[in-house]
Amino acid sequence: MSDRKIIANCTLATPLGNSAKKGKEMKELRVLHDAFVFIEDGIIKATGQMQDLEILGLSGTADWIDAKGRVVLPGFVDSHTHLVFGGFRPDEFEWRLKGDSYMSIMQRGGGIQSTVNATRETSKEDLVRRAEWFIDRMVEMGVTTVEAKSGYGLDLDTELKMLEALDELAKKEDKKIDLIATFLGAHAVPKEYEGRTGEYCDFIINEVLPKVKDKAEFFDIFTEKNVFEIEDSRRLLQAAKDAGMKLKLHADEIVQLGGAELAAEMGAVSADHLLHVSDEGIARMAEAGVVATLLPLTAFALKEPYAPARKFIDGGCAVALATDLNPGSCFSGSIPLTIALACIYMKMSIEEVITALTLNGAAAIGLADSIGSVEPGKKANLLILDFDNINFLPYYVAMNCVNTTIWHGKTVYERKEIR
Repeated sequence: MSDRKIIANCTLATPLGNSAKKGKEMKELRVLHDAFVFIEDGIIKATGQMQDLEILGLSGTADWIDAKGRVVLPGFVDSHTHLVFGGFRPDEFEWRLKGDSYMSIMQRGGGIQSTVNATRETSKEDLVRRAEWFIDRMVEMGVTTVEAKSGYGLDLDTELKMLEALDELAKKEDKKIDLIATFLGAHAVPKEYEGRTGEYCDFIINEVLPKVKDKAEFFDIFTEKNVFEIEDSRRLLQAAKDAGMKLKLHADEIVQLGGAELAAEMGAVSADHLLHVSDEGIARMAEAGVVATLLPLTAFALKEPYAPARKFIDGGCAVALATDLNPGSCFSGSIPLTIALACIYMKMSIEEVITALTLNGAAAIGLADSIGSVEPGKKANLLILDFDNINFLPYYVAMNCVNTTIWHGKTVYERKEIR
């Protein structure tokens, strides 16, 4: 017997379509008042206004969830995280408060290498257990799909261990979220290859890629000055592309290096960070259809200028938003703070922010045809807010407005209603 549900008496707000929304399209939400969503076996079968239920013959055939006028949105997609890692780095946060830069901390043995050392020593079981705690927090904030990267091993065994931990999380019987794995072996040059970046690239291409290409959908790289510069990045990305992997880049985060242009050249699905992107890079990304994944929490934590969201949107790009949860530069997975920063400091409208966290986030991980909007045929990944107006998302500043999270038609988080 099929599992049927009706979310009734809601205010439905959703972008529409099976691909990323670009430029002005990002403001276009379908908003229906006195609406319903009909779900069968975890798939959205119909949406409309309550008066249509009788006409469609759906009334009385399903379990009802009465939204009482509150907003229903697509589940949030966190399309850039470093969910699996060993160790924490609170001391580095204090160093940054005293004026040390991200790159100077990295050069003195902190930064990514610090987490690499800890992750190499952490068991797969402990990696899974810690990630589950973070996943529970994500679900409470309405996240139903998350991208998660390796990249804290920088050797074959640890990179495989991280990807195996992600695979175990993705296959758990009691899971509450969909996981998309990305291989980020080119996150930094490990100490054992210091001064020999080209040899480390050879190692990734010849020894690591053949063993990870079927364990992750995406290949990512930290394209940055004094890390992987343009020529090494191009060589690694081409090897990954030849191996059948889809491409992502950490681009133009610390300095303007041309990472955005390289992402367009290589046909990457997304380029991320982009704090110091050039105007030419924006134009090329727009032309190539590369999603610009912006990470305001990282800029906030590093006290850096925010990525130029308005330039991207006004230039015809598709913009996604994500948290960049990681143990160093951004120890936060806060969707509410992401929304606040995007609206207040990046001058995005709430409609653009919703699109960026749903349909465009889905496009950034190649899933816009199955998630990211509330329309028939897509997975029933939804959330119900505490309020009846989408403007509460930025107005209730950096606080969680999510009352109920629904994943594949199942309620995976619910809290008491506001009185």
